[in-house]
Amino acid sequence: MYPAELVKPMRDDLASAGFEELYTAEAVENAIKQQGTTLVVVNSVCGCAAANARPAAKMSLQNDKTPDYTVTVFAGVDTEAVNAARNLMVPFPPSSPSMALFKDGELVHMIERHHIEGRPAEMIAENLVQAYNEFC
Repeated sequence: MYPAELVKPMRDDLASAGFEELYTAEAVENAIKQQGTTLVVVNSVCGCAAANARPAAKMSLQNDKTPDYTVTVFAGVDTEAVNAARNLMVPFPPSSPSMALFKDGELVHMIERHHIEGRPAEMIAENLVQAYNEFC
């Protein structure tokens, strides 16, 4: 587990953009199973989360079509919530950071860590925008 004071600025980065932080399995399941679309960001302390994933998630929300709900869980901190989110992302293996778009409780789009590492935030945001335009 990472200390709260270490992850606070990383949590705040997404929370200040309107992402709801989820801490329990029940909260994750309730958020994902809602009618409509939900973007789940598995946040992380790694450099690719800071340089690529979080900026991309925020940039993607500048699109005309966006998810109805945006939520986040923090790997290495919110173990129960992260495990619940990852269970709903099967068949994709656990990775952080990662992003998943759900529609009416069904996984419809996934961005794994290997799609985030080494790619500019703009490219990742465009990938999300394409998913929003299709599913939102």
